[in-house]
Amino acid sequence: MAANARGEGPEVPKIVWNESQKRFETEDKKAYLQYELRDGGKVMDIVHTFVPTSKRGLGLASHLCVSAFTHAKSHSMSVIPTCSYVSDTFLPRNPSWKSVSYSMDPKSNI
Repeated sequence: MAANARGEGPEVPKIVWNESQKRFETEDKKAYLQYELRDGGKVMDIVHTFVPTSKRGLGLASHLCVSAFTHAKSHSMSVIPTCSYVSDTFLPRNPSWKSVSYSMDPKSNI
């Protein structure tokens, strides 16, 4: 990752919530996380994450996921990790976000 303007470590990309498109995306709109709302808006189903080849390896997919999970948590939503990146890579690497994941087990929501 590139250093920020002050040379203080990696630059954190700005992620924008595009509510009308149901996406979290980089400012240039080239990398994004697509979601669908379910259960009357109480559940965010993350269906796709895309990072173009030219931007891979910079941690953008992870930043997109953190933005989506943070948004869901702050709006008392659960997340369904339909996207394979989220379920197979992001959540295993970031187990603290599993508490936001949707569960059909009624006991887990008590």
